[in-house]
Amino acid sequence: MSSLRAKMFRRITSRFVKGINKSTIDPAHIVEVRERLNRLSRYLTPAFGVSVEATTVNGLEAEWLRPKGAPDDKVLLYLHGGAYLIGSCSTHRQMVSHIARAAGINALVPDYRLAPEHRFPAAIEDAVRIYRSLLSEAFKPRNIFIAGDSAGGGLTVATLLSLRHAGVPLPAAAVLLSPFLDVSASGESATTRADQDPWFDPSDLAVVADNYCNNADELKNPLVSPVFANVAGLPPTLIQVGDDEILLSDATRFAALMDAAGLEVQLEIWPEMWHVFQLLVGKMPESRMAIRKIGRYLHERMKSAEPLEA
Repeated sequence: MSSLRAKMFRRITSRFVKGINKSTIDPAHIVEVRERLNRLSRYLTPAFGVSVEATTVNGLEAEWLRPKGAPDDKVLLYLHGGAYLIGSCSTHRQMVSHIARAAGINALVPDYRLAPEHRFPAAIEDAVRIYRSLLSEAFKPRNIFIAGDSAGGGLTVATLLSLRHAGVPLPAAAVLLSPFLDVSASGESATTRADQDPWFDPSDLAVVADNYCNNADELKNPLVSPVFANVAGLPPTLIQVGDDEILLSDATRFAALMDAAGLEVQLEIWPEMWHVFQLLVGKMPESRMAIRKIGRYLHERMKSAEPLEA
């Protein structure tokens, strides 16, 4: 059973998210929503002991979130969510700072290009270039970790697939939070969880498809919808998803793909939780517990990636 605070924030956030008018989505409306979220994010403070450092990477604005005492040779590349249309460093600063502190790792959060101004594959191109820039700065692949939530989770997997295809060494591990891995909306949970999801309706997925993809033929492109990908060679992955979200089957199908390919994957389905509930860290215990688990997972991966002493 979820906590009383979770029940309260479920109701509050549901009214806010479902109150966003999605019936008249156009570029001007999307910009308005972005600005509204950025204004609200000013009230979200980073985790105690984590410094925020603005930077530019390959011409993109980004932020370093640096927990006190974190090693300089390891990095978490975090790709924020927002349906490929919204979201920024500021909207995700609080959550990612808590993840960085829990894991004891510096996190880099880029503002990749957003649709509809920059449709597929612009965001993937940005993420790949940022990863390559980390390699060029002498970060070793075994010391790079990658994570993302929602569309950022889909972008994380698309980035891994693109790097693998190009023969670039992959990061040591990945973390996906409520990943959006099927823009074609073919998963069963789009139907079975439609009445339970407090944030989204199945019709919302079509809004993303219309604004992110260039045409309908791209919906099942593995870089758009990684549930249709060949996952061979992908790194160990932790997936957290809420049991009450329409994207549940995106996570379960992708975990099954990885498992069938003999890859290391941990799937956590959180009862009575919704989309990226970790965003509410500091407000409800479930978010705190989930981020602690992410921190432990990354910390263990950092330890296992260390070279053995001679």
